[in-house]
Amino acid sequence: MTQEIHGTVADGFEAAREEFAALVAAERPDYEGQLCAYVHGRRVVDLWSAGSGPDTLYAVHGSTKGAAFLVVAVLVQDGTLELDRKVTYYWPEFAAEGKGALTLRDLLTHRAGVVGTDTGFTVAELADDRAVAERLADQRPFWRPGTAFGYHALVIGALAGEVVRRATGHTLQQVYEDRVRAAYALDVHLGLPSAHEPRFRPTRPPEPTPTQRIERDARPDGPGALHAIAYNRNAPAPTDLATLPNDPLIRARGPASVGGVASARGLAGMYAAAISETGEREALLKPDTIAELGQLHATGHDLVTRTHRAYALGFQATAETWHPFLGAGTFGHSGTAGSQAFADPRSGLAYGYTRRRCPHPPGAAPENDRLVRAVHRAATHA
Repeated sequence: MTQEIHGTVADGFEAAREEFAALVAAERPDYEGQLCAYVHGRRVVDLWSAGSGPDTLYAVHGSTKGAAFLVVAVLVQDGTLELDRKVTYYWPEFAAEGKGALTLRDLLTHRAGVVGTDTGFTVAELADDRAVAERLADQRPFWRPGTAFGYHALVIGALAGEVVRRATGHTLQQVYEDRVRAAYALDVHLGLPSAHEPRFRPTRPPEPTPTQRIERDARPDGPGALHAIAYNRNAPAPTDLATLPNDPLIRARGPASVGGVASARGLAGMYAAAISETGEREALLKPDTIAELGQLHATGHDLVTRTHRAYALGFQATAETWHPFLGAGTFGHSGTAGSQAFADPRSGLAYGYTRRRCPHPPGAAPENDRLVRAVHRAATHA
């Protein structure tokens, strides 16, 4: 039985609705997902599947990092942080084990080399960015800092957050709440209030096909491999990244690498607020800041993902990493359970997508390419 889809699209964006409907029809019956887009601050796509709703909240895993990096961008913009200062200017203890020369710019672009710890983290530690930062300050890097890059999947938010805390006296989550989420009424939460718990839908784990299971099992990682350390599979209780935000402690604390909870409306609205006037609110970021965020900072072989990756200033360089038809300078972030969100300043497009079941392999869901393409074509009249 084909699922219905709900919501609206603006004139000219009918192809986005058709693409989303085709996706839902082809998915398994329990599919849940949301799609939202803005162009120059105006919402033009707002769709969701049966079983979901416009206000349903999903774990967005790595897409959380977009909110964290926006906080850093705001603090750079107002002069509180300086990208080319050494991290130790803000956080002296970070100098341990040869990390003293690293700049904030290098830290944000996954060059620190402290993707995890030798013995891993507990769930309680992963929920607490300060606890993670304290352990990473003492950790010997897994490569010489600044010489290479690798995705700091579970810890980059804690690293950036400790710099924010030292510079402002407030946690990254507090600054985000005051300067970003509440200011723009965004449904992206770094620390989900208990009153919103009924809106949350737990992530469902991936269900690989038999062939995919054989391929996965043929390439196991030992617990000492860099990839395993980065994803906390070297801990006494190895992390299941797909379902980590299903833990209420993770949702309540909102660790800035992976603990965010959002709707597609929230994700798209966050990036729209970053680059455009939305309603009567001015854009969060100025043109010079937007240009700095989208500039390529690290491209090539990622030591952790073992793939070619491109990072802007903290954010993924979305055009180079995922969707090459987007404008140069597009910045955003994807998440383990399939979420994708970004801003394309050249077209004014802000995009958000969420889904409930984690795809296999985990990460930005493959359907994003079709959905983004349809929305982008409509936005640019291509």
